[in-house]
Amino acid sequence: MMKYPLFIQNDSWLEPHAPTILSWLEFAENTEKELCNGKSLFGFAQGHEWYGIHHSGKSWSIRDWAPNATAIFLIGEFNGWQELENFQFKNTGNGNWELNLPFDAIKHGDLYAFSMRWNGGSGKRIPAWCRRVVQDENTLIFNAQVWQPETPYQWQNPGFQRTGEAPLVYESHIGMAGEEERVHTFNEFRHDILPRIKNAGYNTIQLMAIPEHPYYGSFGYHVSSFFAPSSRFGTPEELKELIDEAHGMGISVIMDLVHSHAVKNEVEGLGKYDGSRYQFFHDGPRGEHPAWDSYCFNYGKPEVLHFLLSNIVYWLQEFKFDGFRFDGVTSMLYFDHGLGKAFINYGDYFNPNVDIEAIAYFRMANKLIHEINPNGISIAEEMSGLPGLATPITDGGLGFDFRMAMGIPDYWIKLIKDVPDEAWNMGELFHELISKRMDEKVVSYAESHDQALVGDKTIIFRLIDKEMYFSMRKDQPNLIVDRGIALHKMVRLATLSTAGGAYLNFMGNEFGHPEWIDFPREGNNWSFQHARRQWSLTDNKDLRYHLLGDFDRELIGFVRENKLLEIPDINWGYDHNVNKILTFWRGQFLFVFNFHPDQSFTDYGLEMEPSKFRIVLNTDESRFGGHNRIDQNLWYYTYPEAGLTGKHYLRLYLPSRTAVVLKKEWIRKVR
Repeated sequence: MMKYPLFIQNDSWLEPHAPTILSWLEFAENTEKELCNGKSLFGFAQGHEWYGIHHSGKSWSIRDWAPNATAIFLIGEFNGWQELENFQFKNTGNGNWELNLPFDAIKHGDLYAFSMRWNGGSGKRIPAWCRRVVQDENTLIFNAQVWQPETPYQWQNPGFQRTGEAPLVYESHIGMAGEEERVHTFNEFRHDILPRIKNAGYNTIQLMAIPEHPYYGSFGYHVSSFFAPSSRFGTPEELKELIDEAHGMGISVIMDLVHSHAVKNEVEGLGKYDGSRYQFFHDGPRGEHPAWDSYCFNYGKPEVLHFLLSNIVYWLQEFKFDGFRFDGVTSMLYFDHGLGKAFINYGDYFNPNVDIEAIAYFRMANKLIHEINPNGISIAEEMSGLPGLATPITDGGLGFDFRMAMGIPDYWIKLIKDVPDEAWNMGELFHELISKRMDEKVVSYAESHDQALVGDKTIIFRLIDKEMYFSMRKDQPNLIVDRGIALHKMVRLATLSTAGGAYLNFMGNEFGHPEWIDFPREGNNWSFQHARRQWSLTDNKDLRYHLLGDFDRELIGFVRENKLLEIPDINWGYDHNVNKILTFWRGQFLFVFNFHPDQSFTDYGLEMEPSKFRIVLNTDESRFGGHNRIDQNLWYYTYPEAGLTGKHYLRLYLPSRTAVVLKKEWIRKVR
């Protein structure tokens, strides 16, 4: 009998699909062999060291790949933006072009572009491999910029390595990280926000919208220049300094990587770069994303794989990012992009709808990341639930370290929006929180930036709504606000304590940032009002926001101190739908929730073995916006129901809408 990869052996339901899975793996291995031709993946993915603009100290070399072009000229400030003969590239074969210039022909800071010709047309192009792009504030025109500082950035923490600690991710956007109604910068984030993240206890930062994108309101997901950090936030050196300083604080930094599609723009993007639709992307309908108005990469083309894999190496080595969160993985995996599909059985995964070229790309990308940085992180933003996605390559999987648990925030929204508090189902809730494949790790989260975008609402805004505008002062009692604060803490505690390997929070949500995210656009009169973070709300001790932030800090500290997420097993303890009680175990910690909207319980009995407990976390503390109804100084013992040989019960006071975490300290032996 054929020996299947481990992830098939561990799931008998996969055996009928084993031939399909094995064909995927064979295709991926053959693709890698053909690409690398005896080299390592790292040796293959060095395109950024060849293409683009480079200097030796004595001369400049500029190279590009444009197989459909008939002529390319370098134009810029240095030659009046004219097509001059001494700035014309030479065709070196296989679609490659090269221009060599004396060192004094161009200089650091010069603006430039390509003037490209092809049969039937011509146009200005921002070079595909350029490392800096700037936009004129007046004309809004984009140009590449020669970026070769005399002194390279000097890293202060060059040897930083991420530890094996479970990632606690602080999802962040540089431009909207400040409070003023404008675009904020790398330097401001480093100076103002990094200390907040450190103080909050998170050990990983996920930076959104780093590669250049023409439209700020795209949230960075319509990328135009894949090797250029967005100049609207500052210089490449300022991004390096931000990452360097985070490393000095012991914080890893990962990047949102958008290799799922690209903006259609033709001057400042890759759209019809050499005059053809099919240079980087599929031609015809397959090359256009029907929901995103963007172009889809051709993962079967060696030159495209070279471009994308080199992009991974570039960000890891040049900027010392510690990994990536891959955006739009579902869209890449399926020819129909997974749009409108339910994915209810294994047959929905293992069929001709799967793009095996994307499968091969993911295996190579993840292998490459860990070849460069064995401690690096790769996270898949994927909603279909494809088995094997976050399984190690050595076990037959695609090699992601984590996948986003995208069903959890959807479930919380469904509960809060559509189900009355008294109808919440405790067993269903626990199942939704822990539901994942046993061979995969997930990033659990109650809400990310997705749940805060215009047209949706954050959890706190769903819970409190307009009362956030009028009743968040500590001296203004309000039952709606009390409910919102209590449930906000319980939701986050339940999500983090059941997290399947990692946890994520979008910046500001930890203290209940109000309202929604909406970038400047025509529909809001180009306003920045909702594209910022109001830190003054949590800094104001007269308001209740800081109480939620204080609880989050305590929760994160508890998880890190006890390495909670490194404990794999989460065991159900008890649930009661009428009483709205849920309990579960993780290691020696007992988590007890009373979700009942108005019923408190005295001496609520939980059956268990003889034990002794103390409370280590309590959502009802007044310092977290609670009502101090629980005595945390007590030791809690189990007692037999009838005589020394009877069943033992732990009896607790469980006020409504509270949760406590108890640590088992001691087990008594009954003689």
